[in-house]
Amino acid sequence: MQPRDVDVVVIGAGQAGLSAAFHLQRRGFVPAPRATGDARTFVVLDAEGRPGGAWQHRWASLRMGTVNGIHELPGYPVPPADPRAPSRDVLPAYFAEYERRFSLEVQRPVRVRSVRRQDDDPAGRLVVDTDAGAWAASYVVNATGTWSRPFWPHYPGQDRFRGRQLHVADYVSRDEFAGQRVVIVGAGVSAIQLLDEISHVADTFWVTRREPEWSETEFDVPARIAAIAGVEDRVRRGLPPGSVIGVTGMHWTPWARAAQRRGVLVRHPMFSAIEEHGVRMPDGTFEPADVILWATGFRAAVDHLAPLRLRTREGGMRVADGRSLDEPRLFVIGYGPSQSTVGANRAGRDAVRAIVAESAALAAA
Repeated sequence: MQPRDVDVVVIGAGQAGLSAAFHLQRRGFVPAPRATGDARTFVVLDAEGRPGGAWQHRWASLRMGTVNGIHELPGYPVPPADPRAPSRDVLPAYFAEYERRFSLEVQRPVRVRSVRRQDDDPAGRLVVDTDAGAWAASYVVNATGTWSRPFWPHYPGQDRFRGRQLHVADYVSRDEFAGQRVVIVGAGVSAIQLLDEISHVADTFWVTRREPEWSETEFDVPARIAAIAGVEDRVRRGLPPGSVIGVTGMHWTPWARAAQRRGVLVRHPMFSAIEEHGVRMPDGTFEPADVILWATGFRAAVDHLAPLRLRTREGGMRVADGRSLDEPRLFVIGYGPSQSTVGANRAGRDAVRAIVAESAALAAA
């Protein structure tokens, strides 16, 4: 079957993908399912069965009043919500209304298998192969985020552990750990949030690879700019994006303060091995454990881009201003410096601006 022609394919309908779709439509592009004549077209492909992006998978206890990093989508603010309401209920409903309000015609569930070049012509088209057929596009905006690729570090003895191991992506509620001893691994926002939460019902033991550097300042605009600049430099050079915390240090959030007040914010060095009933520490001591919770972050979900051969020796992709430096027909948004919600919004807008400007220049040539 011949690929269906479209000007732009957007892969993913989370924050970055919906932002790109909004700006495409605002600039005169029409969703392919209802396009007629010679209209400029786009299509949004989403692997999820319903709207909401990663928000629909967050743990039930993550409330609107404590969720970190909400930022409204362009053109429609987040409706007022009870601070006690679960974010995984409120925000997917908001995303669904956003898609309906702007008639974005998201195609789901559609799983993208690969993105490849149609031929050797650098000005040719990219082909997006999916489980629902193929699309050929002048540009691809990849907005697949990270939630579907939780990162599990490997440690000696990991397969021998007789307790339970889970990643933050699988976390549901603190209640399932009541009365147990839980080793929490990681130094990010999720690790501290869950340390504070779980420690109310269980004995927690927090480990990180490096001693956290706590910043007494708020995570304000200068701190955000520093974080973004650091990650931008990494992805431009083709290095893995790394973490914001590695640039800015740890900031005192309400849950970090709460854990500190109760005496549970006690960091231990990373264990050296996992055994059947616990973990072996670097000094040889043994710490028993019923559960190991890996709050170790996520990696970019970009395996479908492998046919483009963009990965560097260092394991990243060379990206600048949200655009692949080695495949200029590809925009990679929600990656690296644009991974935050506000960054994803801007990346969607900037990708569309570049597409419109370049299309106009080609038409005038």
